[in-house]
Amino acid sequence: MAILKLTFNKRYFAIAVLLFLCEVYIAAFVNDTFIRPVFGDYLVVILVYCFIKSFFNMPVHVTALGTLLFSYLMEWFQYIHLNRVLGLENSKWAHLLMGSFFQWADIIAYTAGILTVVLVENRRRK
Repeated sequence: MAILKLTFNKRYFAIAVLLFLCEVYIAAFVNDTFIRPVFGDYLVVILVYCFIKSFFNMPVHVTALGTLLFSYLMEWFQYIHLNRVLGLENSKWAHLLMGSFFQWADIIAYTAGILTVVLVENRRRK
């Protein structure tokens, strides 16, 4: 079994930072029914993917699948109201990190974001 080695990829890190800044802007200044709730979720999986690829040289499909499963897990935590179960329903940080309620649109946005990543990565590698 291979051990993951830490690496640093400036390109992925720069993209992750740019996406993080976009997410902060969306959270601070956008209050609509599409950009913030849907497009923000689309971007966040790309952000997580790029952040992981910034430090680990893992295969595209492994990183993409792991990111997607992590995103689904966060959405499941919302479905079971994990914040409430843990007594964190009034925590801004818990709400920010885990979200507050389950939505199928989030699952679709996560999936679309990861499909975009895989398509771009496959096209880039050809």
